[in-house]
Amino acid sequence: MTEQRERRIQRIILCFTALVLLMLALAALNLACGSASLSPGELLTALGSAGGKSTASRIVWDIRLPRLLAAALLGGALSVSGFLLQTFFSNPIAGPFVLGVSSGAKLTVALTMIFCLSRGLPLSAAGMIAAAFAGSVLAMGLVLLAAGKLRGMARLIVCGVMIGYICSAITDFVVTFAEDSNIVNLHNWSLGSFSGIGWPELRVASLTVGAALVWTVFLSKSMGAYQLGESYAGSMGVNLRRFRTALILLSSVLSACVTAFAGPISFVGIAVPGLMKGLFRTAKPLLMIPACFLGGGCFCLLCDLIARTVFSPTELSISSVTAVFGAPVVIGMLLRRGKKTAP
Repeated sequence: MTEQRERRIQRIILCFTALVLLMLALAALNLACGSASLSPGELLTALGSAGGKSTASRIVWDIRLPRLLAAALLGGALSVSGFLLQTFFSNPIAGPFVLGVSSGAKLTVALTMIFCLSRGLPLSAAGMIAAAFAGSVLAMGLVLLAAGKLRGMARLIVCGVMIGYICSAITDFVVTFAEDSNIVNLHNWSLGSFSGIGWPELRVASLTVGAALVWTVFLSKSMGAYQLGESYAGSMGVNLRRFRTALILLSSVLSACVTAFAGPISFVGIAVPGLMKGLFRTAKPLLMIPACFLGGGCFCLLCDLIARTVFSPTELSISSVTAVFGAPVVIGMLLRRGKKTAP
């Protein structure tokens, strides 16, 4: 028993070390690669000259560094949001994109952007998050309403997908009839991208995601009990109503923050938690929360690097790249789940 415990601890340490090293390597590649490649010497010089007037310094500090930090932060937030929804619904396929939460946030942000831009009103980063949060909660409320009337998780997932399609269709309709000057901004944002995120937006996103993650860690013990069943969690003193409300709010805030700044991003909230559970061979929340955050950051850094460099100077939407890599992971999860439940 002691030997198994030691092996488990060694595996956890090794996995976390690998994730940190992978994130550092991807961060370095994101800083060096792009339409204007930088050598290691130029990159180190630019990193040491914050506020410098050289081209390399401006590329690193004004464009690439805030972008890679946003990709790591928002990718981690989206992955943790997916883990919370999977815990809430006890289903590995639940996620912000599948359940229509991201699409609801996309709709309210689009409406808010059109309203403010058409009237010349300023739209702050906090205002974007608030609008996205309202849409996330609205979509989640519809999913929960359906959950009370539908039996079977498969039907609930289909209902969430339909809600997402409805929100996306309304968003496309609104964007089509928006003013020409607003369509470009809305179109680029609606496809999903980490470009255009600067230091002010990054600070707001960091505070929002950081506060949500701290609250999530405090709920890890309750989540562990909830994973063993509602009756067991209740016997352990977990207030189920407050706990469910907290999970909904936290997952909505995290996914709303991502949608507000980067647009809708698919499959990260489903694929990454599944990969982390397989890598660590556990679903314990105290381990999965930091693991999902690091894994989501690495996943989005890799996808953003591919989106920027494969067809440079043309840039792909981040959601398209995450779908290419995330969809096979989800299909594999479904096939593996089907084998386990087969007689």
